Amino acid sequence: MNKFVKVFDVRAEQFTKLKIYHAGWTCFPVALVSFMLLAAACGSIGPLPLQTLDGRQPLVIAHRGASGYFPEHTLEAYQRAIDLGADVIEPDLISTKDGKLIASHYPNLAMNTDVASHPEFASRKHEDWKVDGETQTGWFAHDFTLAEIKTLGVVTTDTDRPQQYNGKLRMVTLQEVIDLVKAESTRLGRTIALYPETKNPSYHRDLGLPLEDKLIAAIESANWNSSSAPVFVQSFEPSSLKEMRTKGLNVRMVQLIDADGYDLKTGDLTYAAPYHRPYDWEKAGDQRLFIDMVTPVGLAEIKTYADGVGPWKPYIVPVKGQLDADDQLKDINDDGKADLMDANTQEPTSLIADAHKLGLFVHAFTFRNEKRHLARSYEGDPQLEYLQFFRLGVDGVFSEFPDTALEARARYLKETRR
Repeated sequence: MNKFVKVFDVRAEQFTKLKIYHAGWTCFPVALVSFMLLAAACGSIGPLPLQTLDGRQPLVIAHRGASGYFPEHTLEAYQRAIDLGADVIEPDLISTKDGKLIASHYPNLAMNTDVASHPEFASRKHEDWKVDGETQTGWFAHDFTLAEIKTLGVVTTDTDRPQQYNGKLRMVTLQEVIDLVKAESTRLGRTIALYPETKNPSYHRDLGLPLEDKLIAAIESANWNSSSAPVFVQSFEPSSLKEMRTKGLNVRMVQLIDADGYDLKTGDLTYAAPYHRPYDWEKAGDQRLFIDMVTPVGLAEIKTYADGVGPWKPYIVPVKGQLDADDQLKDINDDGKADLMDANTQEPTSLIADAHKLGLFVHAFTFRNEKRHLARSYEGDPQLEYLQFFRLGVDGVFSEFPDTALEARARYLKETRR
């Protein structure tokens, strides 16, 4: 009897979601639902359909590699992600002085290397360099050749994560990442996809070091320039994607959608520079914000040049804190501050359904294991967050702990009897 009730409850939840998230499905006969649920509980019908755009299991995309375990964007981080079973690995791309594409989230080498401890490069420090309009101090990749960058040690950017590899690993080129993906796909007998991002493309173009042509050349050299190739190309700047499409890049393209932060009082997102709009829009005087991309009009525009969207998670599942009698956020866990860990998830938006209706897939970012990155509703369990997004029909997740994402996906597929 307990087994019957358990199966019945799972099926009931799944059919409820089918009713809610299928566009245009406004009614479903109660008698038919009851019959299907009873048949499911008795094991007489097959697996439930997945809610992804293509009906396949959602992808696990290793964000900057398995960056929860190794310094991000290193060969070791990518290898660990592959060893853990990730479907896709994701390198951000910037340019060196001699025009080589390397994997890094930051043009500022002070963010993720030990460049400050190299006296031979002391004179190259900038005190007030602009990156997408933001003033930064540090050493910048456009002042260094690839050979010089290879002398730097990579460091972990999150001080709460393992530090034992700091300074021991090296930055890698796009070609090295491609070579790894190809070799490991052959060795393991499974396809590992690549998900490069053109990072700060307007910034690089203004430096005379544009990213697009070199990325296209690398993809063509790998014989990957087709819509069926194991490649996704992403950018926050629409003009970068449009340029590559115009120049003949045929792989799947993804428009990233960001925001500055959470307003936990209202449950809304905040929009402050440089995370308020794509930088190419900023340069062109376009006053729209990232939030305009998730409207029906915005999604329809994206569909003209991209195949999918990559939104920040709260565009799909908003979060909101609790207010006290003085209209102040409550510090529910008594850790001295009111933050995400004190906030609860809200009713999901229609973004996934809206995107799917237009034929756009949805890959959400970024999933992390640490409790400080989890809303209170998830009770400190990162798998509960993944499960919610999988049940909503997300097509892929950017994860810094791909093993956790894969475990959660297995739980989700078990719910659907796969």
